[in-house]
Amino acid sequence: MAIPTFGTNDVDWEKRIDRDVLREGRLAKLRAELERSDLGALLAFDFSNIRYMSATHIGTWAMDKAIRFALVTRHSDPIVWDFGSAAKHHDLFNPWLHTTTTEMDADPHQPHHGAVKPRAESGARAGISTLRGAFHPDAGIADEVARKVRRELEKVGLLGEPLGIDIVELPILFALQNAGVSVVDGQQVFLNARAVKMKEEIQLLTQAASMVDAAYDELYRFLKPGVRENETVGLVSKVLYDLGSEYVEGVNAISGERCSPHPHVFSDRLIRPGDPAFFDILHSHQGYRTCYYRTFAVGSASRAQNDAYKRAREYMDRAIALVRPGATTADIVAVWPKAEEFGFPNEEAAFALQYGHGVGLSIWEKPIFSRLVSFDHPEELKEGMVFALETYWPSADGIGAARIEEEVVVTADGCEVITKFPAEELLVAGPKYHAVGFDLSTLRDSQSHLNTVWGRGEE
Repeated sequence: MAIPTFGTNDVDWEKRIDRDVLREGRLAKLRAELERSDLGALLAFDFSNIRYMSATHIGTWAMDKAIRFALVTRHSDPIVWDFGSAAKHHDLFNPWLHTTTTEMDADPHQPHHGAVKPRAESGARAGISTLRGAFHPDAGIADEVARKVRRELEKVGLLGEPLGIDIVELPILFALQNAGVSVVDGQQVFLNARAVKMKEEIQLLTQAASMVDAAYDELYRFLKPGVRENETVGLVSKVLYDLGSEYVEGVNAISGERCSPHPHVFSDRLIRPGDPAFFDILHSHQGYRTCYYRTFAVGSASRAQNDAYKRAREYMDRAIALVRPGATTADIVAVWPKAEEFGFPNEEAAFALQYGHGVGLSIWEKPIFSRLVSFDHPEELKEGMVFALETYWPSADGIGAARIEEEVVVTADGCEVITKFPAEELLVAGPKYHAVGFDLSTLRDSQSHLNTVWGRGEE
């Protein structure tokens, strides 16, 4: 059965995404990974890890500021120290931060109801980091963060155990070390927990992709000569926000000769007749992301551009055919070309052109597919993994390139593609040109003389 796609509202007449199962399941997976590690606790500053751990969110405006932090230990449930009034909001509206499943975290004076117990202290608390150094270093903010964390570790008898952290500002790191806390890398624990998705996560990722399907349909209708790359970014962003997107992380809009080499940033370039144009749409639906490339030709496509597209598509199809539980990232990248075959001196210089990466609450999760690392460090594909596969090929005329990306879910016997806007052939967008007595071919060079034997020098 295909992965279902629901409306974004909750209803009483259909079972859709169970938010309690999502919250509890993510924490259970993180706890299990923590138990398998040699760490006593995990401290998160990365917004995606905080959300995975605690099911809290204060908006995307703060994602790059590292201002909030959250702790989970072997003996206590998540505590979130949050920015200003957000802590009070969580205290009022996030009841799961008031309960625990652990004895050392529970209120001994309150009645227990099964495995879930009232907490001795709420997990929603006020706290703030250094605002990426904007606070005066002598204000003591870093020391206060360390004091808060040390207190919790002492309470549950884990002060002597390693504390895993995902990302950290140096003043915080030094303050924790000065407070007697042994700090180690905890990011691998988070990413290992997040690598295999729950059913609810897969449903949200599929919904996120369905919104990009719609954005591509509008973009296909919008493209024509004279449209600027930045206008396509505005259009796609509006479509996604109108559909309920939480965050449009980026729209990578690249056209014409900018396609090769790939610059990874949109501009104000005007799209011209016969241009190739490729786009990557990255957005978040209830936290779950997309990374979703498509390539178009505007008005017409040259033979070189069409050949490049077929080459990129072949590499994509050969890769998808190998996706199944038990296969490895090395198996996938083995069917992709070496960097030298498409104009780069080595795999580092060509990184992320023939590429794959996990997709979840962030993009670029586990597993990673790249000839740079996957042969020496292969990762096994498992049922429930969700990742994007990306291929690229420059056109032989040196003008354009093709870029394709599909998101796939690993199933028990293979995989399912959840990015559904057509990509098996190069689509021609824009106006249909009519010549005298016939329609102008969509397979033509944009330099008109090259469509004749004389212009090509064949006679």
